[in-house]
Amino acid sequence: MKDTKSPLVLTVNGKAELVVQDAASYQNLMERLEEADTVIGIQRGLEQMRQGLGRPVNEVFSEIPNGQKA
Repeated sequence: MKDTKSPLVLTVNGKAELVVQDAASYQNLMERLEEADTVIGIQRGLEQMRQGLGRPVNEVFSEIPNGQKA
C-alpha cells in the first residue's frame, strides 16, 4: 500500500466492509475533503449574496458587543 498508494478493500461475504490505506494517503484525502468543503461554503455564500440574502458587514458588526469584532 505504501508503494502503490492504493487502498486495500476487505470484504465479508463478498461485500466491501473495510478500507485500509496508508497514513499519508489518508491525510491527503482529509485535506482534499476540507478544501472541497471550503469551496462549497464559499459557493453557497456567493449564491446567497446573488440572491440578496446577505447583510452589510457594518450592520452585522454593529450587533456585536464592543471589543468582539473578528
